[in-house]
Amino acid sequence: MLKGFSTELQRIFLLCLSGFVLGLLTDQMGWSLFLSCSLYIGWMLLKMRQLNRWLVDTSQKEAPETSGIWGIIFDNIYQLQRHQEKEKENLQAVIKRVQEISSALKDGIVILNEKGQLDFWNPAAHRMLGFSTKDQGQSVINFLRHPKFVSYFEEKKYDEPLELPSPRFNSKQLQFQITPFGNAEKLIVVRDITQLNNLEKMRQDFIANVSHELRTPLTVINGYVETLSDNNSTPQWNKPLQQMLQQGKRMSLLINDLLVLSKLETTEAGQNHKPVNIEQLLTVIKAETDILAQEKQQILGLVCNNTTKPLFYLGNEKELHSAFSNLVINAIKYTQKEGKITILLWQDNHHFYVSITDNGPGIDAQHLPRLTERFYRVDASRNSETGGTGLGLAIVKHVLLRHYAELKITSEVGKGSSFTCVFGLQEKL
Repeated sequence: MLKGFSTELQRIFLLCLSGFVLGLLTDQMGWSLFLSCSLYIGWMLLKMRQLNRWLVDTSQKEAPETSGIWGIIFDNIYQLQRHQEKEKENLQAVIKRVQEISSALKDGIVILNEKGQLDFWNPAAHRMLGFSTKDQGQSVINFLRHPKFVSYFEEKKYDEPLELPSPRFNSKQLQFQITPFGNAEKLIVVRDITQLNNLEKMRQDFIANVSHELRTPLTVINGYVETLSDNNSTPQWNKPLQQMLQQGKRMSLLINDLLVLSKLETTEAGQNHKPVNIEQLLTVIKAETDILAQEKQQILGLVCNNTTKPLFYLGNEKELHSAFSNLVINAIKYTQKEGKITILLWQDNHHFYVSITDNGPGIDAQHLPRLTERFYRVDASRNSETGGTGLGLAIVKHVLLRHYAELKITSEVGKGSSFTCVFGLQEKL
């Protein structure tokens, strides 16, 4: 650049010197210098015109040959053009690669612009949703008109995916997950979960059917065992009959819990909802479980810090009773004799909480994430000691999910555990 600038200065100097000499010879110094400047300006205008034609004419790839500062400018622009072309080729290669990858995916990929209009979709999305080339630039709401999707899209709460029937095939079930990115753009991943749903439905139907089928013969068996136990006159049969009675009752409890869990999984949430007085419900549960606590000489207390007015919640009273009573019964089972259990109700500006706290043996932190799994036990040996089915916390979890609530568990070995149900406060009922 400096070399070109010095060449340009030399050119100006020679023109001025020529004009000065010409002025001395012709005794027209002013006109001679004016002529020299005009020649330089004309040369500059010529180069600018040459630059403009080169930039406009896309067929001319090579830079025009020239010297001085303009030669440097032409060369620099040419290098920039080559660099841009190379970057463009690289970008096109990346785009082509991304398109090939997205085409190979079994999940549908849909990209929306900042206005929620269709910008790109892969072949899987075309198969699932039926998009065509003419649909580009149209709002996604024009094609996915299900009220749940419209609400999901407009509320912009994309933490959890949405499951809906396919707009093209009624027999298929799709899962939609929206992820915002860039400048208010959105990525929609569409997944065919029909097979997963069918497998889950088969599992639920199997559990429900087996539970129903086992209930009747087990009732008959338990009835005969009780009759034999009551009329038994042989001492050596006392222990076997008592064990059969105990195991029969455990089997009956397990079947009942399986039926409850199956009903929670297969029925639609929101049925039989009515305003439930939470404090009154907890009072009933405490009265029902007091006898179990007294058998172990435990202290079972109820503390309600919601003293301003009764707390009502729109929900299924039977399901809420099942969830809260399961937590209290669990606390009684796993807390040692003469232990202390507290049922606590309180609220803040946005939530209310039902917490069951005990001073029992506590649970190691590694087990906490899995406590709500079916049949998961911290210690398998507890099974025969407590008579539990391993489904209590799974039932609690499903009841809370159906009421848009969550279960938080805290525990420390040797100090006790706390199971807290967190509910969102509703509008005035």
